[in-house]
Amino acid sequence: MSHTSVLYHEALDWLAVRPGGVYVDATLGGAGHTRGILERGGRVIAFDQDPEAIARAQALDLPNLTLVQANFRDLVPELEKRSLTPVDGILADLGVSSFHLDDARRGFSYQQEGPLDMRMGEGALTAAEVVNTYPEEDIADILYRYGEEPRSRRIARFIVENRPITTTTQLAEVIRRATGYRQAGHPARKTFQALRIYVNDELGTLEQLLRGAEPVLKPGGRLVIISFHSLEDRLVKHFLRDSTLLKPLTKKPITPSESEQRANPRARSAKMRVAERTDGGIA
Repeated sequence: MSHTSVLYHEALDWLAVRPGGVYVDATLGGAGHTRGILERGGRVIAFDQDPEAIARAQALDLPNLTLVQANFRDLVPELEKRSLTPVDGILADLGVSSFHLDDARRGFSYQQEGPLDMRMGEGALTAAEVVNTYPEEDIADILYRYGEEPRSRRIARFIVENRPITTTTQLAEVIRRATGYRQAGHPARKTFQALRIYVNDELGTLEQLLRGAEPVLKPGGRLVIISFHSLEDRLVKHFLRDSTLLKPLTKKPITPSESEQRANPRARSAKMRVAERTDGGIA
C-alpha cells in the first residue's frame, strides 16, 4: 500500500515553510506532507488519531518531528501542554488515507469485503451500529445530510428491511438493489461517505480545528486546508469568510493539475484553501 499526498508542492509552497519554523501537520496519514516540511527545514508536530499511522512514522525515525496520537480537534490543548504555541503554520489534508481505504479490515471500501467499521481512530461508534440499530428516518437523514444522497429514504428503507448487515459488501449490494443499478459510478459511494463522516464526526472536528487555528498561529502564520467534498469546502470557505483573525489568501480553491489527477485519481475532488493570521496570536 502507498499513500500519495495530494497537492503536495502547492501545499508546501503556500504554507511558506521556512528553516527553523514550527509547523503542524494535523493529518499525518502516510507522512508525505510531514516529510516535505522537514525537507524544507521546518520542525513538525504531527497529529493522527490512528495508532498505526503514528507507529509507521515512528519507524521512519525522522529528526525534528514530534508525534501526537490525538484527533486534531484537540489541537489547542495538545500543543499548549507541550509548550509548542504559537506555530508558523498548520496544514490539514482531510482526505482519507490510502492506508485506510486499501485496508479491508477498516471497513471504508465498498469494493472489498470487510467489517462495517469505518472508524479512523479508536472511537466507540461504528458504521455497523448505525446501520443495524438506528431508526430508518435517522439513517435517511444521515445519508442525505452527509452524503448528499438523493435516494436516501429508499436506501434507508432497504437497509432496515435487510438487517442485520455485517460487511461492507453486503451493504454495497443492498444499496445497489435499492438504487436499481442505474446510478452513474458506484451507487454505494455517497452512502459510504455519509456513514464515514457521521461515525467520525468529521465536520464537527473540522470546525474545531479551524477555531483552534485562530489562537495558535503566529502573526503571518499560514493555515492550509485540503478538502475533498463540498460539505468540507463549504465549511472552510464560510469560516474563513467570517473569521476576524484569518485572512483568506485564495479567492477560489486551488485544485490539482490535470497531470496529478491522471496520476492519482483520488485527487480529482481535492480543493485547497489558504488563510493567514492577521494579528498577534497567543500572548
